[in-house]
This record gives sequence, structure tokens and C-alpha cells, in this order.
Amino acid sequence: MTDATTHGSRLAARLMLILAALAVGYHLWLVTAGLIPNLVSRPLHILAVLPFIFWFVAEPARGWRRLVDGALLVVGVGACGYILVSHEALDEQYGRLQGPLQFAVAWALVGLALEMARRQVKWAMPATAMIALAYGLFGQHLPGELGHAGIPLASFLGTLTITEGGLWGTLTGASAEVVAVFVILGAVIGAGEGGRGFMAAAVAIAGRLRAGAAKVSVLSSALFGSISGSASANVASTGAITLPTMKRLGYPPALAAAVEAVASSGGQIMPPVMGAGAFIMVELLRTSYTAVLMAALPPALLFFWGVWVGCDLYGRRYHLEPMRADEIPPFARVARLVLFFALPFGVLLGILFLTGRTPQFAGAVATAISAALLLFDESFRPGLARWGRRLADAAVTAARQIATIASIIFCAGLIIGVLNLTGLGVKITSLILGLSGGNLWGALVLTGLACLILGMEVPTTAAYVICVAVAGPALTELGLEPLYAHLFIFWFALLSTITPPVCGTVFIAAGMAGAPWLTVALHAMTLGIGLYLVPLAFVANPSMLMLQSTPGLALLATAKVALGVLLVSRGLIWRDGPALRAGSLVAGAALIFVAGV
Repeated sequence: MTDATTHGSRLAARLMLILAALAVGYHLWLVTAGLIPNLVSRPLHILAVLPFIFWFVAEPARGWRRLVDGALLVVGVGACGYILVSHEALDEQYGRLQGPLQFAVAWALVGLALEMARRQVKWAMPATAMIALAYGLFGQHLPGELGHAGIPLASFLGTLTITEGGLWGTLTGASAEVVAVFVILGAVIGAGEGGRGFMAAAVAIAGRLRAGAAKVSVLSSALFGSISGSASANVASTGAITLPTMKRLGYPPALAAAVEAVASSGGQIMPPVMGAGAFIMVELLRTSYTAVLMAALPPALLFFWGVWVGCDLYGRRYHLEPMRADEIPPFARVARLVLFFALPFGVLLGILFLTGRTPQFAGAVATAISAALLLFDESFRPGLARWGRRLADAAVTAARQIATIASIIFCAGLIIGVLNLTGLGVKITSLILGLSGGNLWGALVLTGLACLILGMEVPTTAAYVICVAVAGPALTELGLEPLYAHLFIFWFALLSTITPPVCGTVFIAAGMAGAPWLTVALHAMTLGIGLYLVPLAFVANPSMLMLQSTPGLALLATAKVALGVLLVSRGLIWRDGPALRAGSLVAGAALIFVAGV
């Protein structure tokens, strides 16, 4: 490598770090910035992430493709910049484009949203958005009830691109104002001793138990996932430690991979972050963050309970021993490391539940505390150079993760905008009601299948947003509470992470463990049986989600379902006689679904 090339690489790295710091700083500044027009804050959000989608990527393109990347970046900056500087005039146009320049900006923004999503999550989501756009543009030519009355092009494109009815809607607002703050918090905690603290606490609690390494994976994934909300990041981080340990202790490789895949998937349903789902639910339901968090907590704990029980049963079946004594960290070290995540996490929850401040404010304060803790190593020795490196790593990691989520939500805004403009969501709702015969459980089955299929091709959050827009109204019309409908759909959108043929976390864990993916998937579906049963359980036992209003009934319902999940897991995993296994399955199902609380 020549000196000029090395110098260029250093300049690029410095520029990337500067832009990452600006992106992080902007999103934290938004927390205390007061009232800012949405057509200012939201375009700035997209402007902040564009370099990390088109330029500062893991494998930069070469030759003419690099020129295309640069051109797309320039077009994106120009289009978002136009919305930003013209927001006052655009407010007075009521969603109708005027003049060739605005049409060019509108088409540029539509193309930008599609390409951003393609870069981050491949073709499935932009293809869905293109189908929605085609319906909006040409749906008036469809026969019967599927067609619509037709929308003038200037109004159709204008509503999607220069108002808050499409790309700049509430979803993009949630991404900019709330989700980004918690992504930054997770990146800052993970950059220092906090990430090691998750693992140390899990090993100290579960390492001495039967199948201890597997249970460590469950606990560490629950703790790490509660902040990161990313299944793939969870597998890569906790799996790098737990998978070699499990294999060394004699676990079948397929079982070890399945444990990590299932436990890591649960991070997306574990409050307080839930893979950004919690904040999007708050926006769509127009409810409080505390209400969503309290309702989501019992089901999430039941999921991890199911995985824990499954690990214990497999431990008995395969005679899996605890971890060695020399692998268990001493109490003093655990206590020191735990402080690095317990302090910001405790402050976060304290502000949320005791002060009534917004989630983003709580997240920003916790981020500030976490950033200060980056100064110290596990023995509380300060180091300025180390602090600078950690802050830089956290900024770049956060900027990349914000870019991924923003790309998904930005494209989802197109789909939601078309559904609202054309009334297609109402028509799909009517179709679901007709196919289900007005039966709630029939509608739940249809919705669950739709979530599973859509979740195979798009990320969980995107699948949830799309499915809840088209199927959520049908479930609520059949009597299901809106929050229950949203949580049900969110859970079923997650199924594809462990269900073939896609099962993303299974493929990652199987590759890391060197195990056949189909065997891993079968183990994962058994261990993750709670992912299939718990959403149905809280529909059958409505009080399970009422932890905030009727905690006694919620705990009773949760305990009943927990026993049911244990019996179902025993019937699936333990090698009793056929009659005992069948009896366990039937008894477990009866506890879950009969005599709902």
C-alpha cells in the first residue's frame, strides 16, 4: 500500500468518525431541542445517515459503482436538503406538487427510500413498496372492490414526499426522536465494560447449574438483547463466548447453536427496546411508553422461561454438566462489571417509572452516564486514550445501526402512505374478516401466517409495521384490544428468525458452531416453543398483559401459562413413554388455553 493510499484511508476514517459524531450529537440534541418542525427534524435524520448507507460501508464499491454511490449520496443530500429549506412553503401546498423541480425531488425521494432499503435489507422490502406504489398509481384500473377511485399524480406523490403522510410520517419521527437514542445507548454500553458485565452476571448466576453454559446464553441474551434489540448482533456477541464453551463441555453442536439462536431472538421482544418495536407501538397506538413496556414484560419473561426450561430438559437428556469452577468469575469482579450496565440501566428505568419524563430523555441521561463510564476499565482506572477510542467506536457503531433502522422505517413510510391514501388497508381488513368468517381465532391464524411469510423476507420491525397496518384493524374489529393486536403481530413477525426456510439467527449460529442448519432449526423450534404459544396465550388470558392495572391477576395468569409452557416443553423434549409425553402436551395446552384468566 502506497503512502498516498494510506493517507487517503486515514482521511476517510477521520471523516467517517466526524460524521458519525455529528449524527450521534444531532440525535441526542433533539431530545432537548424543543419544538422543531417535523419537515426539519426528520429530513435531518435521513441526511445524518445517508453517508453510512452509500459511502462508509463495510465493502465499498470500486470503479463506476463508486461513482454511482457518490451520485446517490449527492442526490439524497439534495432532495432532503430541499425539503429542509422549503418546509414553510411546502406546508402551504397541502400535499400537492408544483412545478418540475418538486416532481424531480419527489421521484428522487421515492427512489432514495427504495434504494436505502435495498442496500440494508435486500430486495424484499423495496419490492413490497414498489407493488404498493404501482397500486397507488394504477389501482384505479383494477376491477371490482380491489380498485380505487384514482389519485392525481401531483397529490399522490406530494402526500408521500412533501407532507407528513408518507416518508416524513410518525414512523420516521419515532426513528429520529426515540429509536436513535436507544441505539446510541446500546452502542455506548457495548463499547466498554458494560458488554462484559452482561456476560459476567449471566455466568455467575447460571454457570453452576445443570446445562450451565446454555443457561448463561439465555440470561446473557436476555440482558444484552434488552438494550441492543438486534437478534443478529446478539448471536455474534454472546455466541462468540457461549458457543465454544458449550461445545467444549460436550453439547451437541446443533443444540448449542439452537440455544444461542433462540435466546438471541428473544432480545427483540424483551423490554425496554424490543428492536425499536416498543417505540413504534407507542407512535401507532398513541399510548404511553410505560403502558407498552409493562404489557410486553410478562410475555417476554415467559419466552425466556420456556427457553430456560428447554435447556434444563436437554441438560437432563444429554447429561450436560455445569461450567467448571475456574470459569466462574469471582463475586468481586462480577460486582465491578455489573455496575457498568446496572448504573445506566437503573437510571433509565428510574426516570421512566418515577419521573414521568419521556423515554428519549431517559435514554439520553443513561447514555451520558454510560459515556462517562467508558473512561474506566473494570478496576475503575481511568484512561483518556482508551476513553477516546471507545467513544469513537461507539459513535461509528451507533451511526451504522441508526442508518439500518432508518432505511427500514423510511421505506415502510411509503407503504403505509399508500395504504392510507388508497384505502387498501380497509379492503384487506374486510378480506381477512370475510375469510375468517368473523371468528377471532380464525383471523389470528390468518394474521399469524401473513406475519410469518412477510417476516421471512423483511426485518421483524418492518414486517410488524406492514402487517399491523393491514391486519391490525381486522383484529380490533373482532374485539381484540389494539395493544394486544400489536403485540400479537409483533411476536409472530419474529417467528421467521427460527422457523425454516429463512431462520436468520439459525443460519448465523449454525455457521459459528459448525452444525447442519436444519437440525439446528428443529432444536430451535422446540426450544423456542414459547414464541409460537405465548402470543396465543395472552389472547386466551387477557389479564396477562394487565400488569400495570391488575398486577395480581397478571401474575396469576403468567404463572398458569408458565406451568403450561413447562409441560409442553417436557412433552416435546423429555424421552418419556408416548402416553406420558402426550399427556404432558395435552395438560400444558389445557393450562394455556382453557379457563383463561
